[in-house]
Amino acid sequence: MLTRLTLAAGPLVASLLAICTASREDSFRFVILGDRTGEPQPGVYEHVLREAASANPAFLVSVGDTIQGLNDDTAEVEWRSVMHMLASYRRYPLYFVPGNHDVWSAASERLYRQYTTRPLQYSFDYGQAHFTVMDSSRSEDLTTELSAKDLAFLQEDLKAHQTQPLKFVFSHRPSWMVAAALGNSDFPLHRLARRFGVRYVIAGHIHQMLHLDLEGVTYIAMPSSGGHLRVSGEYGDGWFFGYALLAVRGTAVDFRIRELNSPHGQGRVTQVEDWGLLGLVRKKAAQTGAAR
Repeated sequence: MLTRLTLAAGPLVASLLAICTASREDSFRFVILGDRTGEPQPGVYEHVLREAASANPAFLVSVGDTIQGLNDDTAEVEWRSVMHMLASYRRYPLYFVPGNHDVWSAASERLYRQYTTRPLQYSFDYGQAHFTVMDSSRSEDLTTELSAKDLAFLQEDLKAHQTQPLKFVFSHRPSWMVAAALGNSDFPLHRLARRFGVRYVIAGHIHQMLHLDLEGVTYIAMPSSGGHLRVSGEYGDGWFFGYALLAVRGTAVDFRIRELNSPHGQGRVTQVEDWGLLGLVRKKAAQTGAAR
């Protein structure tokens, strides 16, 4: 009887299974890690990894500066140490973005490729989302635009994946910061983001939480995940240790910024929209334990 009912309901069951499968693929969570180094603070990155793993994300993205680096003679020892630390989290794919502390010479580039198993520039898909990783490791400063070669890579990549409804672009240095802060919508990266419907452009490097929106593109600089806090500023100014947890469902993104719990923070949770270029703009959302 049960077999006959199952067979008779075959098309309906198949449809329900398809819906459930699509729903699982359509909904996922992932973590964005800030800089580990730039004078790493003892125990902070390990704390970030423990908290991030507790959310059981589909994968993690690091915005760069994974090793202290800048010395060809010690870089390999540093990479081995970091990989040993990360070994406990191998079940979570980790997508690296090259930072200036990771890549500064031909030798360091070779080690970066060897230990991360990632090229300097690449992209990947997860469900309906597309992620592009750019290399700004050896650019001069925050005002230096991506090179023509880098922009060509980005254009070709976004064009090849233009049907993906949700797009993220990552780089280490926020080369867009000055132009975007001034409301300049005519710089090359922004034009490409607008053309191909990039939703988020995300960087690290400055160790401070910053956010701004420009013509439908959200620009974000991540807080530190271990690198020293450059000034003795307040949490509300964007100076704290933390990471981001993003819940994606369809094209909707719940983008939460999570400060570490004690002893490295107070566990405050905010939405990315609560932040601006001058720090926290919606203070009531930053109460301890809010919006968990």
